[in-house]
Amino acid sequence: MEIGAFAAYEMYEEYGGCPAAGVVCGIANVSGRPCMIIANDATVKAGAWFPMTGKKNLRAQEIAMENRLPLIYLVDSAGVFLPMQDEIFPDKEHFGRIFRNNAKISSMGIPQIAAIMGSCVAGGAYLPIMSDEALIVKKTGSIFLAGPYLVKAAIGEDVDKETLGGSHTQSNISGVTDYEVETDQECLDTIKSLVDKMGAFPDTGFDRIAAKKPKRDPKEIYEIFPESSSKTYDSRAVLECLVDDSELVEYKAGYGQTIITAYARIDGWAVGIVANNRQVVKSAKGELQFGGVIYSDSADKAARFIMNCNQKKIPLVFLHDVTGFMVGTRSEHGGIIKDGAKMVNAVSNSTVPKFSVVMGNSFGAGNYAMCGKAYDPRLIVAWPSAKIAVMGGAQAAKVLTQIQVSSMKAKGETLDPEKEKALFDSISNKYEEQTTPYYAASRLWVDAIIDPTQTRAVISKGIEVANKAPIEKFNPGVFQV
Repeated sequence: MEIGAFAAYEMYEEYGGCPAAGVVCGIANVSGRPCMIIANDATVKAGAWFPMTGKKNLRAQEIAMENRLPLIYLVDSAGVFLPMQDEIFPDKEHFGRIFRNNAKISSMGIPQIAAIMGSCVAGGAYLPIMSDEALIVKKTGSIFLAGPYLVKAAIGEDVDKETLGGSHTQSNISGVTDYEVETDQECLDTIKSLVDKMGAFPDTGFDRIAAKKPKRDPKEIYEIFPESSSKTYDSRAVLECLVDDSELVEYKAGYGQTIITAYARIDGWAVGIVANNRQVVKSAKGELQFGGVIYSDSADKAARFIMNCNQKKIPLVFLHDVTGFMVGTRSEHGGIIKDGAKMVNAVSNSTVPKFSVVMGNSFGAGNYAMCGKAYDPRLIVAWPSAKIAVMGGAQAAKVLTQIQVSSMKAKGETLDPEKEKALFDSISNKYEEQTTPYYAASRLWVDAIIDPTQTRAVISKGIEVANKAPIEKFNPGVFQV
């Protein structure tokens, strides 16, 4: 399961680009055990670290720490990309945080194995040696704080790479590395053998039974889910394509209907589902409620459901297609902020594993309440139809155009209709570009863009790896009732 394949997409073009941020990350079984693999791509600037390279590495380490996944580093890196050192080197979430995480991961008892399969220079040399065990490949592997050119410049010493920090030096003289191997293949086989002998963490105990396929073909999602993000559709039909036997046990089905809360199974795993309902519904009071909008009653229901899932140790799955919370006088007088805060509190303090799937819109505070990236989902993935922003492009363009026109009127100036339309189009186009799933994935706001039919497999794998990590007692703290 690859993480961050679109990282740095269409970024750093002045330097020739940085495909996948120059590093390949993913969760995979090694000797039958799920592991996080982080492999430098030396074809991208010799494996140098761009800002997004650091961010992607940190995300992979975070997933490993949350789920107690053994880490395997395949190292071939030139270190920090020097032209951008100010954006990768000094801050809290920059390059140095990776080595801090190495130490923290080790203290948590999570195994880390590093294979030096190419050059490993400067700050990049610390990562493999802060791992529990390090392998080095003869002739191709080398590791040193400063390469031959820098050594010559700093102290005037002439030395070749192999003598300075090749496999013989670091394995037999310095004792820096633990295993010297002849080939890449032997290196990888040795790693598999080491993983094969690791002790396992106990299961957390999430409930799983034999999986059943959905009665509805998951490919029906292509027909049910509309091309336009403004259209309504049957959200329950989408869920029936995702859950085992297409069976949902809905919680408070007739109350707060713009959010669907339901117990179900996905690939045999028990889950609690929180999904935005994109159908227009009529409340018990006879009022029409817009699909994809969170109202006070739906926020209240979702908060209670999330607390119930924490009480019963049931992982949570959030399916986003939300334009935000309801606005206006009636909603404000009804306490929408209070009820929205209650839902955000429940999501924030939830201790069971959370998984987010951005199907369509994920706008404004709706993104937060539905467990956006800031709320620590174990995995967050997007469908190609996803849109993530503070608000939709048309909404933002209308607001910003109105502000511009009002500002000009206050100065006694006017904007003719043609220029006003050009301003609107310019703002709208910029927002539309920034709301695409590719823009989000390039910045790691989501871990991956997936085909909708992969959703079951991603959630199942996520719960499988989460089942090795302990969960804390749920404590929601103080919130308004």
